[in-house]
Amino acid sequence: MKYTSLLSAFLVLLSCGWQLAAAEAPNYQKDVEPLLRKYCVGCHNDAEPEADLSLQSFKSLQGESSEGPLLKPGDPSASQLVAVMLGSVEPKMPPEDEPQPSKDEINRIVQWIKAGAPHGDSPESSPWKLPVDPIPSSAAVRPVSALAVSPDGKQIAIGRYGQVQFFQLDNGGAYDQGKPALEIAGLPGKVTSLHFARDGKQIAVASGLTGLAGYAAIFTTDTGKEVQNFKGHGDILFDAEISPDGKTIATCGYDRKIVLWDIESGKQLHELTGHNGAVYDVGFSPNSKFLVSGSADDTCKVWRVSDAMRLDTLPQPLKEVYCCAFSPDGKTIVAGGADNNLRVWKFVSQNGPKINPMIQARFAHEGPVQRLAFADDGRKLFTIGNDLAVKLWDTTNYSELKLWSDRPEVAMTAAYAAPSKSLFLGQMNGEVQRITWTDEELNSQQMQRVASIEPKPIPATDMAAIPEAEGNDTPDTAQKVAFPAKIKGTIHNEAEGPDVDFYRFSALAGQTWVLETNAARSKSPLDSHISVYHADGTPVERIKLQAVRDSYFTFRGKDDSTSDDFRIFNWEEMKLNQYLYSSGEVVRLWLHPRGPDSGFKVYPGEGKRWGFFDTTPLAHALGEPCYVVEPVPVGQNIVPNGLPVFTLYYENDDESRRTMGDDSRLFFTAPADGDYLVKVRDVRGFEGDKFTYELSARARQADFRVDNAFRDIAIGAKSYREVRFRCARMDNFDGPIDVRVEGLPEGFTITSPITIEEGQIEAMGVLYAGESAKTLDEEQLKRIKIVASAKIDDKEVTHDVAGFKKIEIRDKTKLAVRIEPAEKGAAPIKKGEDGLLEFEVQAGETIMLKVVADRQGDNGNISFGKEGSGRNLPFAVNVANLGLNGLMIMSGHDEREFFITADEVAQPTSRLFHLQTGSDGGHATQPVLLHVRPN
Repeated sequence: MKYTSLLSAFLVLLSCGWQLAAAEAPNYQKDVEPLLRKYCVGCHNDAEPEADLSLQSFKSLQGESSEGPLLKPGDPSASQLVAVMLGSVEPKMPPEDEPQPSKDEINRIVQWIKAGAPHGDSPESSPWKLPVDPIPSSAAVRPVSALAVSPDGKQIAIGRYGQVQFFQLDNGGAYDQGKPALEIAGLPGKVTSLHFARDGKQIAVASGLTGLAGYAAIFTTDTGKEVQNFKGHGDILFDAEISPDGKTIATCGYDRKIVLWDIESGKQLHELTGHNGAVYDVGFSPNSKFLVSGSADDTCKVWRVSDAMRLDTLPQPLKEVYCCAFSPDGKTIVAGGADNNLRVWKFVSQNGPKINPMIQARFAHEGPVQRLAFADDGRKLFTIGNDLAVKLWDTTNYSELKLWSDRPEVAMTAAYAAPSKSLFLGQMNGEVQRITWTDEELNSQQMQRVASIEPKPIPATDMAAIPEAEGNDTPDTAQKVAFPAKIKGTIHNEAEGPDVDFYRFSALAGQTWVLETNAARSKSPLDSHISVYHADGTPVERIKLQAVRDSYFTFRGKDDSTSDDFRIFNWEEMKLNQYLYSSGEVVRLWLHPRGPDSGFKVYPGEGKRWGFFDTTPLAHALGEPCYVVEPVPVGQNIVPNGLPVFTLYYENDDESRRTMGDDSRLFFTAPADGDYLVKVRDVRGFEGDKFTYELSARARQADFRVDNAFRDIAIGAKSYREVRFRCARMDNFDGPIDVRVEGLPEGFTITSPITIEEGQIEAMGVLYAGESAKTLDEEQLKRIKIVASAKIDDKEVTHDVAGFKKIEIRDKTKLAVRIEPAEKGAAPIKKGEDGLLEFEVQAGETIMLKVVADRQGDNGNISFGKEGSGRNLPFAVNVANLGLNGLMIMSGHDEREFFITADEVAQPTSRLFHLQTGSDGGHATQPVLLHVRPN
């Protein structure tokens, strides 16, 4: 009762003031709607009604809040809307930290309710009417906000605020900007997109007013007549696109919605919701069955048109996605946006929801990617950036073909005319610029390939022994020597400053000299560094590395030796076998992170990491920049991409494969006939009479050594046991190595040959002991021969491998394990007469199998390991989806499903693999043949 009397008294005071100031009765349209828009509708709107309460329209005001009716015509004191604005009930609205209505503004609402809450003389207010007085524009410039070229290349449509103009293009792509052939005027706002129908007879126009409503319509291109319009969005539209079959139009806008409409009837077919930000672009697949959308929520989504099913969310973009499209062949999806990157996904979710793998990610521009445009039937792609640059890409591998930099103005829209090979750019200054080129011009500006230097053998000669002749501290006073040679020297002299030693030698183009020091291995305090220079003292360039992706170290830095746990930002867009550069070190990615608490493994996958291009592994700090790089031969033209280009010279501190301690090794290939200088110094700048070294210069001798890692084997009858071979690669020999085991007695079989893949350091196989197998005696072991072979410089090279010391048959085993097809998993493509199962997997895909345990007394957990549980799988093929315990059959269970994923870089091959466990003294499954197929 007290609350009602106080409110009534306050309302009486307010009404007195209003009666003095107002000469006519208030109404909703003129007096109330503008106030609600100003103070309330930002939170209480139809799209996102806070507290399930909307004040956006006259109709929504007729509802009730949890405390009572929002308004009661004729009785302000019983209206909840007035009570919360006066603060007589909680919570007070608007909140105290928001702008507050004045007493006079509240009094308008009070008097309106008192007068019966009339709507007004006119119907519900038009969504196209802004509640503010128009402000005349004095600007002479009218920015171009949308462009489209007809499919036949004969007509261009140019959209600006409120209008679309059509111009006829001649065969060369030119047009008379002062003579539009047709104009569509009176559109409600800025024209945000234009799309011709496939036959060119109609065009879709998107427009609207920010914060009010969206508008899309289809017009004829000969008369400009509106054929159909579509109004269903609560904010401005950003795109309206006609499907290739001409039956459907898709609209999207700031209200986060995508709507599919039937063009003939104008009726809404589906509303696609799921984006959490404005939807900037949509694109149909060539067969009209699918739609891709790009949004401010940093994702693209893929939809099925027929039933509005979301097939996939593409989450890799780091910021807003401004443009997206299907390729003309429908096989890929491309997108660009505010993170400056161009991304490409393989489209595989055609038969239902499925992950579409990303196959390319390129740093495209130094600013946001505004637009994409395919050319030449999809063989090329244009990207238009906010950095005043336009780029042309080859879509076979998304390499840059041409750059147009320093454009005069930002282009917000673009369209391609195929007949004239013209790219039209709609600019903020109101102009339409046209880019043209010729194939000859394009070829001349592409990255020109530099002819590789033919390797030239070095004649076999005796290695000379040469003492250092002091006084060789500068390029001009370098000691002249003839290679091959061993030079004994000391980093020490009496002159001021650290000593360095130069040696001058001659080499022919294509000759590869191996330069290495022996200092630390001989207990010298010298920490050597060697480098090669031209005769004039300038360093010899080895290779250039163009960065294609920027990143940095996360979680923690790295020491100078570990090959595991490289945690780097945005690792999802990096591929195996790519080079990673940081502060002069180059490593190569070997295995993807296996979960959120892991990082990359780099080559060789275990132990101390390798440096590439003779770079020395270094320690790296948390947050230190790193880059995915691509090698470019010296002298080859590089198309700039906005990321750095690093030049590596012929130099080495510590031997890159970590076999020589602090000593140096450098592989120098002479780029041309002539004299060169090799420089020896202490990397710290130290010197002394004990800082001795031996510098050797010899021809490269590629070779290998293979070790038998399991020489003592205990195996049960009718059981499998793993064998393992590791190799040491010498002088950068990286080719495949075959290991053959021969001479096994009756009752034993082994997978042979066992191949160590190119660039890898180990391979595994399985030994099988039959029911009749017996423990081997010394003579039987001696008859087993293991030979490793490889092709080096077109010659077959073989080496003997140490045999087995013991192969013992165990009396009793409690366990046997085997691989079988899984229900709902991959079906075997073949089962050989010997029982060999064969499966296939495509690069970029995953298959499911299962491992079964025959328990014969072992009832504990059976662990098969973690990321290395898939034994002898091909490179880039791994057992995936492992938890913290890895692949394990738990106690009380007899089987476990597991997944094999072939990374997108996996090469076509066929290879035997197996699983192994340490349970019950060690067991392996039978070998299974896996075929990796190209995607």
